[in-house]
Amino acid sequence: MRAQNIQARTARRSRGRPGRWRVLAAGLLVLFGIFGLAASAQDSGRVAVVLTLDGAVGPASADYLKRGIGQAGERGAAIIVLKMDTPGGLDTSMREIIHAILASPVPVASFVTPSGARAASAGTYILYASHVAAMTPGTNLGAATPIAIGGGGGPFGGGQDRDDGKDPKDKPAEPANAAGAKAINDAVAYIRGLAEMRGRNVDWAEQAVREAASLTATDAEREKVIDFTATSVEDLLAKADGMTVRIAHADVVLATGGLSVETIEPDWRTRFLSVITNPNIALIFMMVGIYGLVFEFMNPGALVPGTVGAISLVLGLYSLAVLPVSYAGIGLIVLGVALLVTEILTPSFGVLGVGGAAALVLGSAILFDTGGMPGLAVSWPLLAALGVASLLFSLLTARLAVTSRHGKVVSGAEQMLGSTGEVLNWEGHSGHVFVHSERWRAVSSTPLSVGQTVRVEAIDGLTLEVTAVRQAGMS
Repeated sequence: MRAQNIQARTARRSRGRPGRWRVLAAGLLVLFGIFGLAASAQDSGRVAVVLTLDGAVGPASADYLKRGIGQAGERGAAIIVLKMDTPGGLDTSMREIIHAILASPVPVASFVTPSGARAASAGTYILYASHVAAMTPGTNLGAATPIAIGGGGGPFGGGQDRDDGKDPKDKPAEPANAAGAKAINDAVAYIRGLAEMRGRNVDWAEQAVREAASLTATDAEREKVIDFTATSVEDLLAKADGMTVRIAHADVVLATGGLSVETIEPDWRTRFLSVITNPNIALIFMMVGIYGLVFEFMNPGALVPGTVGAISLVLGLYSLAVLPVSYAGIGLIVLGVALLVTEILTPSFGVLGVGGAAALVLGSAILFDTGGMPGLAVSWPLLAALGVASLLFSLLTARLAVTSRHGKVVSGAEQMLGSTGEVLNWEGHSGHVFVHSERWRAVSSTPLSVGQTVRVEAIDGLTLEVTAVRQAGMS
């Protein structure tokens, strides 16, 4: 009976196991399905990556945006939203950003925001290059005329008025020379190509370059310069949902509704680059480096001025490598340093020093070829401080030169004249004396005795001419 009960329980357990295993397997399948859906949602790029361009377009912002676009591509983002508020910037940095946008496998939506922001100059080109262009009400774009340095007041130095019977207000500004015409025609062709690629207003794009035309957000939407206006990133994503954009050589329908937003903030590298590529900071590094090495040259072995100067000079030279510079400015700075070093070696009572200070200030003023772009211009107070520091350095050198001419000689043969010593041994009119802790051969017109104090009156080669010093109380 007992054996029959054990067999019955065993049979019931064997019949119950498949049911429990089926429940466990079903649960695992559900969990795997949930994780798979999450992974597939992540892989399908259900996220919008937000990048920020705030300020002048330069090497630091170009590096940040290029790396941000690359990271968004690696994460498989659905769209990149580039929030912009820029007065423009460097042509080289702008083209690097546009190259990254055109090569991006992820669509880029440029968004001029918040209200009061602008996408001027280089920002207009970036907006035209983007797959989606949007603006917040109260913003503007345009004024995309390239700026030439050394002009006479206009975008390219102004043009010559022509009396052709037309109202001058209806004529665009003309470049004053062949170089200006070449630059403006290249810019027109560049922005027209971007406009044709994105299906935006080509004629207004040319006006923005030739006439520095600008538009508000509402006018830009009406003129088909942008796709739409939006009040926020979420509003942009909702309006961009279902748009067809061209990525590489394929048309892609955007699915941006309900995307989560992920912001990539500038990291330490971007902040460091933004500091050292600021023309004012770069100029300070250059001057600290130059003066540090000059002071090290004046005081060999000081180490601190030379070490700080060398590091600062390397950072300054890096800035020169990534910023557009004028060769005339570099030449004047080199000339100024040469004059200051010459002032140290052969004091000219400040003449060479003042000339070197003037050359340094003038060279620094024209060193960076940034067109006076806000955020990329050299500060005039900084130039004034540089001029004052250079003049003080020259005056200090001149004062030391004057003082040294009237000062007492403390080394060499002249320093021995007037020194006193003690007779070591003497016979007749010659013997040896102890002067300045050294034993010298000496001669005298009068007999001397051992231990007597003498004064050096002249020096002939290695022989001193001495006279006896009258001691106090002696007759």
